[in-house]
Amino acid sequence: MRCDINISRVNLELILNSTLNAMSEKRLKYDYRLGTDSAGERVLRIIGKNKKVLELGPGPGTITKLLAQESNCRVTAVEIDAEAVMKLAPYCERVFQADLNKSNWQDVVSNEGAFDVITATDVLEHLYEPLKVLTTMKALLNDGGCIVVSLPHVGHSVIHACLLEEDFSYGEIGLLDRTHIRFFGIKNIQKLFENVGLKIIHAEFVVREPKHTEFAKRWAKTSQAVKDALSKNPFGSVYQVVVKAVPESKEGRAIILMDLLVEPQNLSAADRIKAFLRVYASAKMYSRFQAIYALSRNLIFKGKR
Repeated sequence: MRCDINISRVNLELILNSTLNAMSEKRLKYDYRLGTDSAGERVLRIIGKNKKVLELGPGPGTITKLLAQESNCRVTAVEIDAEAVMKLAPYCERVFQADLNKSNWQDVVSNEGAFDVITATDVLEHLYEPLKVLTTMKALLNDGGCIVVSLPHVGHSVIHACLLEEDFSYGEIGLLDRTHIRFFGIKNIQKLFENVGLKIIHAEFVVREPKHTEFAKRWAKTSQAVKDALSKNPFGSVYQVVVKAVPESKEGRAIILMDLLVEPQNLSAADRIKAFLRVYASAKMYSRFQAIYALSRNLIFKGKR
């Protein structure tokens, strides 16, 4: 059944404002959009349950909380931000404040023993020497341990479109987050792990079509000829790559990322609405819709537990 969207911008503003006002007294602090196919959801699933986990760069604990409460994992965290460290404390066995860009960051966990899983969700791209950090992560694994990492993919079609327009502009979030200092294509991700003696044994692509990214407005202005050319890249819709890796000597068949198929994005009704709002709504209105949507997903998830 087709549903046409025919709502004026003013009416959208009124709807979103009234909804937010109605919820203001009962607003929950949500950290994470549950029930989605995001990189964080995939990381949680791959890690599994009842594991001893070292989480690097967890921020305010969006994944940490779920690891502890939903997956019954024992979590140790290393985080640079002092405020975030305080938020992490209720969900961790131990939490340490340290800078992953320092060569001795691992000293803070020297008495914690080895780990079943070490994870870094969208962290390595913020580091000066991701290779060195990954090498240290490998050394902290126990005999059957694994590393679970997610990384943004700089080869997404929207980034190519930006380059063709000679406009590589950083933003607050997303693929060109202004705090990113390292960028990875599919082959670069593969090489990163191979260079430290790790093999990828499981991988998943987080797929986002260009109009479903933070660059939707720019993509809408991109010529059809450019869009057609970029569509020939089979990895052009890959937004993030989530991998599980183990030392080369361990069991498991090594995966070549370039050999994997990219499944189309599974769009929900909310995804279609968000795509519309990204192009036609103000940034403020879109952020309000995101807040409402995230809160509703969180409440639905909790109601099903």
